[in-house]
Amino acid sequence: MKMPEENKISVGGQALMEGVMMNGPKGVAMALRLPNGRIETQLKKAHFLKDKYKFARIPFIRGPISFVEQMIFGYKCLMESAEKTTALEDDGTEEMSKLDRWLTDHFGPKMMTVIGIISGIIGFALAFFLFMWLPSQVADLILRNADSNVWKPAIEGVMRIIIFITYMWAVSLMSDIKRLFMYHGAEHKSIFCYENGLDLTVENVRKQRRFHPRCGTSFIFLTLIISILVSTIVVMIFPGVRDYKALWMIIKILILPIIMSIGYEAIRLAGKKNNLFTKIISAPGLWLQRITTKEPTDDIIEVGIASLKVSLGLEKENINDPVEPASEESDNEDKNDDQ
Repeated sequence: MKMPEENKISVGGQALMEGVMMNGPKGVAMALRLPNGRIETQLKKAHFLKDKYKFARIPFIRGPISFVEQMIFGYKCLMESAEKTTALEDDGTEEMSKLDRWLTDHFGPKMMTVIGIISGIIGFALAFFLFMWLPSQVADLILRNADSNVWKPAIEGVMRIIIFITYMWAVSLMSDIKRLFMYHGAEHKSIFCYENGLDLTVENVRKQRRFHPRCGTSFIFLTLIISILVSTIVVMIFPGVRDYKALWMIIKILILPIIMSIGYEAIRLAGKKNNLFTKIISAPGLWLQRITTKEPTDDIIEVGIASLKVSLGLEKENINDPVEPASEESDNEDKNDDQ
């Protein structure tokens, strides 16, 4: 039996390292599959601007605000999941590298935070090179003998899309990223199961689609497409602006919130309505999710379900529950096996 449309509560999520984060009515839930096989769940109280101020809920203003807040919060959850799963996997038997030892000696418990900041800086520099500088240089090369630069934004936009798809495909070949994309698939399937009003069981979740119209991948891809249209319109209205590279770079940064706002509202609409228009705007992102999501195994689906249940208030977090130590009998069996 399907849940009535008016009773459905919008739920969003994100894949983590060996886990899933779900943003539901009770808060933001994290579920992690620990190396010992236990699923650890934690409920976080996120304080977003939309919960405090009305202006942060106004259409075409809420988009950039929500994107930045979700990105920051999601990054923190991702780093926390990486820190927990990595720390528990390290049993102290492997010798630390010189770099790991230096970071541990100088930063101690804050080592993962420092690594996260360094990774963020490198990631930003790489993103600027791949999606801003490189497309601009390629477009200049293609149009070097052209009389007009009006098509340069379109060429830059197509280059960004090609680079983005190629990058996502390349990283999807890595074993760790492939597993992350399996958790991404479990996140989508769990949400679909909930939205269809079904019981949150592994069997029901397994049957669901893994391509969701409200996915962040769809938002990014749609934003890249919208940027082509908006940038082309700006150049057509102000044709001379492309002759000043510094000014054009500033303008591209200034119109970014507008592009994000349009993309955000389009994704929200696609998640609520099912008509020809929403199918058209959803199609590119749904196709790209064939790369960014993978079919999850049952144990990964269990993590997605656990996170969703905590975010909905159907279950309580277990992070503070006592963990039963391994029995002496099992320890003796292990020793006998070793002998």
